[in-house]
Amino acid sequence: MTLPLEGLSAVVTGAGRGLGRAEALELARLGAAVVVNDYGQPGRDGSGAASDGPAEEVAAEIRAAGGRAVAHTGDVADLGQARDLVGLAVDRFGTLDVLVNNAGILRDRMIFSMTEDEWDSVIRVHLKGHFNTTHFAAAHWRARSKAAGGPVYGRIVNTSSEAFLAGAAGQPNYAAAKGGIVGLTTSTALALARYGVTANAICPRARTRMTEDVFAGFAGPEPGNGLDPLAPEHVAPLVGYLASPAAARVNGQLLVVHGGMVAVVERPRVRAKFDSLQETFTYDELDALLTPHYADRPQGETFAAAEVLGLKRG
Repeated sequence: MTLPLEGLSAVVTGAGRGLGRAEALELARLGAAVVVNDYGQPGRDGSGAASDGPAEEVAAEIRAAGGRAVAHTGDVADLGQARDLVGLAVDRFGTLDVLVNNAGILRDRMIFSMTEDEWDSVIRVHLKGHFNTTHFAAAHWRARSKAAGGPVYGRIVNTSSEAFLAGAAGQPNYAAAKGGIVGLTTSTALALARYGVTANAICPRARTRMTEDVFAGFAGPEPGNGLDPLAPEHVAPLVGYLASPAAARVNGQLLVVHGGMVAVVERPRVRAKFDSLQETFTYDELDALLTPHYADRPQGETFAAAEVLGLKRG
């Protein structure tokens, strides 16, 4: 039986642990040759010395299961190293067909306490890291398409977050980066569709090193009682599907995924509309229209993350 991704090659960033590891293993299980990228720093805030260990271990795990994999231990937020990552896939496997952007760090702080470095470092790894790899992958597919005289095969799966959708009081840098990734994804989807390439984003909910604080109060099953609903293995199959030929018509989409559930997120819709009775609004007119519209809303209230995400503490 032919596997869905047989004959294709993939790059997965941040694949040494957690979600990226599960995604790399799933792509390999579906037949893809995988470049396992991970900078290998031990701290989830990007601290500590870089290490070859995490990427090499996952690549070795794939090879031990009969798959093809090679490790790349560069920093995707560095433009030159991102170029080398895409180049490694092409050199080792002949082409690049799938790019999964997952690498990221956390440096949480309230907006009034956040330092410039805490802001810049998170934007750099998440948003710039996604841009860097996408830039070189897109150039590769565009050149292939021009040489072939028509569409080629290309899939991009980017990693956003429900922190972008619902807000995260202590993560203004992370939420902003994840929102930017959605914008990057939709723009890329429009730009590359003519070349046969799709770009989609996922908002995964998973218990990993990155989210250990977020899900600390949400109990998993007792040992031997099945898979944790927040296990990364629930997310990986959707990534495998989006990377496959079956998802050719899925483009520019945002999907929330966790624990056996996939939700397709609609583009924002207009909730209410007000028109001025003269050439332009006056302060008094806006006060008369908008203030009553929000009159039933407690002052300072916003969407409660737990309500939006539908989480229940276990």
